[in-house]
Amino acid sequence: MNQLKNCVSYAAVFVLLALAGVASAQDHAPATLGGAGFGGGAGFGSGAAGPIGAGDLVEMSVFDTPELSGKLRVSNTGDVILPLVGTLHLQGLTAGDAQTLIRQKLIDGGFLKDPQVTVFVVEYATQGVAVVGEVKNPGIYPAFGSHHLLDYISVAQGLTPLAGTTITITHAGKLDEPQRVKVTAGATPKPENNPEILPGDTIFVERTGIIYVVGDVAHPGGFPMDHDGQLTIMQAVALAQGTNDTAAKGSAKLIRTTPQGRQEIPIDLKKILTAKATDLALQDNDILFVPSSVAKNTWKDIESVLPAVAGAGLYRVP
Repeated sequence: MNQLKNCVSYAAVFVLLALAGVASAQDHAPATLGGAGFGGGAGFGSGAAGPIGAGDLVEMSVFDTPELSGKLRVSNTGDVILPLVGTLHLQGLTAGDAQTLIRQKLIDGGFLKDPQVTVFVVEYATQGVAVVGEVKNPGIYPAFGSHHLLDYISVAQGLTPLAGTTITITHAGKLDEPQRVKVTAGATPKPENNPEILPGDTIFVERTGIIYVVGDVAHPGGFPMDHDGQLTIMQAVALAQGTNDTAAKGSAKLIRTTPQGRQEIPIDLKKILTAKATDLALQDNDILFVPSSVAKNTWKDIESVLPAVAGAGLYRVP
């Protein structure tokens, strides 16, 4: 009878501790990840592998012993208080190491003969995932369970108009082995293009190249090079909705920045548009200038074109 009373007493203590841990989690947990792909923060799991840190929320499960199972918040000193066992230091341990330690403590104390212990880290409070580069809301986001690349792109509110298709993932502990992933808008992601993201990882969305078409064209402005990273002069003119009737097509200029400085390349649009000259591939920051045949002193030097480039709007063709 006394043993039964003791067991009930221990169970009651653990329930109180577990409730306190859950309440603490609600009061101090970081903002829940939202946005498409996260399901409002549901579906937490143990897929995220990383050392336990102060403030993390761990869930311990002892098979067939519910009174020893529950969720506990790791203290600022890296400890948790378990019924029967007492204070344990979990900071720095992986979930696997923690469950081995707890199992051994239960055996050494004579509480259970062969306990089956499982430990999950359901919330990483100290090891976020950094999402930077061309996303609408860059920042460091809490690592909740197991999630993938597109989940974090979603929670960062998606890509900016200048986002390229290359994303670099730097995994914690493997700084010299970055992972580069290609993502194409509108396409169903393949598993290799949507890898799992772990606590401490950094996601960098690279910027796409931009070319400028200014002068006597219907729609002057800056245009992203988009997903294949390639754009020709004819395609650039098409993005600018063609030249005006007054354009001096045979006197166009391509302004290109090289390590040696700015370079002028004469371009005969008339021949290119009639397939009588090579349609050159453009590079990031190239400027295609189409002068007017009726204006005087349109092209004095390279510097005279730059104000038009600076004032050009950036357009992305849907």
